[in-house]
This record gives sequence, C-alpha cells and structure tokens, in this order.
Amino acid sequence: MLRDKVQGPTSTRFASAITGLALTAFLVLAVGSCTPETEIDGQLGIAVTILPQAEFVDSVGGDRVNITVMVPPGASPHTYEPTPSQMAALSRARMYAKVGSGVEFELAWMDKLIAQNKDMLVVDCSKGVRLQEMAAAYEHEPEVGDTEHGALDPHIWMSPRNAQIMVSNIADGLIQVDPDNRAYYEQNRDAYLHKLAQLDREIREALSGVENRMFMVYHPAFGYFATRYDLTMLPVQAEGKEPTPSGLHHLIERAQAHDIRVVFAEPQFNPQSARVIADAIDGTVVFVDPLAEDYIENLGMVAQEMVRAME
Repeated sequence: MLRDKVQGPTSTRFASAITGLALTAFLVLAVGSCTPETEIDGQLGIAVTILPQAEFVDSVGGDRVNITVMVPPGASPHTYEPTPSQMAALSRARMYAKVGSGVEFELAWMDKLIAQNKDMLVVDCSKGVRLQEMAAAYEHEPEVGDTEHGALDPHIWMSPRNAQIMVSNIADGLIQVDPDNRAYYEQNRDAYLHKLAQLDREIREALSGVENRMFMVYHPAFGYFATRYDLTMLPVQAEGKEPTPSGLHHLIERAQAHDIRVVFAEPQFNPQSARVIADAIDGTVVFVDPLAEDYIENLGMVAQEMVRAME
C-alpha cells in the first residue's frame, strides 16, 4: 500500500535516497572529525600526573570526566616518560591537574605537555599548600643547630589536609571548564572533603597511642604524613641516592637505638638497601605505596602498618 503512494520512477527514487544517505554520512563524519573524542559521550577529558589525583578528579567529576593518568601504576614519577598514546589523549584534554610541588615528571615534561594542547586549562593542585623541605638522611647523629637544607618535598598528597586543598583546586578547575555543572561538582567536592576529614581523624586517633614515633622508610615520600601526625621519618635514600657504606652503618645504628623493627619500602624502588638494614636489625621489610589510586583506603592501610610497626 505504501508503494502506491510514492510518486516518480523507481530509479529516480533510488538515486535520491542514495544521495540523501551520502549527504547524511558526510555531515556525520564532518561533525565527528571536529568533536574531541572525550566529548562524544559528554565527558570532559581530564589529565593528571599521578594515580592519587585520579581518585580526586573522579570523586569530584563523577560521570562527567574521562581521566588520563600520565604516570601509570608501578611507574615512578621520578623517571617515567609518557607514551605516544598518552600524548594523543592529552591533545584532547580540557584540563590538566598537575601536582605542582616539584614532581620530577612535571619538571621534565610539563612544558612539552602544555605544548601538546595549548587550549587546555592547567590547574596547580599545590596552590595553597605549605611546602616543606625534603627530610635529610644524616650520616651522623645531628647535633643542636646541625641541619641540612635541600629541595622541597613534592609528595604533598601524603597528608589528608593537603589532599583537601588539592581537591578544592581540582573542583575549581572543573567549574571553570564546565560552569553549567557547577552545582554537581560542588556537591561531589563537599562529600569527598568530608571523607578526607574523617580519614584524617581516624589516622590521628589510630596513631595517638603510639609511643615510639620514629619510622624508617626507603624513599622519603612520607614527610607530610609524618609532619601531620607528629612522627619522625628516617629515610634510607637521600636526594635520590643510595646510602654510602658509612651511611648504611649509621642507619642501622639509629634503627637499633630507636628500637625500629620495620623498614618500609615502596614498590616503585629497589628494596635492596631496605632489606640489608632489616636483616641487620632482625626486622622485616613492609611495602607501602604512596602512589596507589585508592587514596582513602590506601592511606588508612598505611596508618595501620605504621601503628603495627611502632607499637
């Protein structure tokens, strides 16, 4: 019945249909080629340097964001170089959330990353964070007035209070690139800030009864954690270097003097020196990861390991 209502020869109708389909396909391709891949499904392309930031962005951005992490799991931000696929994803990003505190990856690559996409907003997550110096590894027991001044500690995310500042900076950036969803980002931000405040209280309470408040760790990534909870971090590595034989001997003596039985090590580094010290003090090596993506769960686990180590 429908065929009887169509006017004109069959060949003409068929040619017209083909022409219409071709025009439609052309328009679809043209629109698709001009639309960033990360925005086809309505998501914003957001790039971050390290995995903990991925949780920060995800907690604020929710289903509005598509996250690219430049330093992947298991890699060290001190040595990692981005892949071509990461650079391609970066070229479509609307925003880059850098740590901003002197992470070596950013010092080496930030200019190149910005050059890849000059239109993306760069958010400095360290804005408002009070930076502190990297803890020094002494080759002798320090005396009064005996200090070493070095580079600033870039591991700002290891304090939940600092993480709150970083999250707020990320939320401000998302609102800037996507102001229509301000209320959504603000609601998510406030909910996550509440979780971080709760984490901070729980860690402080867990460590409140610990009497021996010194811990030893291979790489000095826990300085802000130590400062926040009134602990003393004794690092094995100093300025990215292994300890000298005399330095190793001194670390063993300090560990014995302070009844340290656990040497913490990070999975991004070779734990050989940590194992040497642990064997010498009849202790153990415990791995903790300052770059785990599940920030709240991971930092809570770190606190539990610290409590067990310092009991």
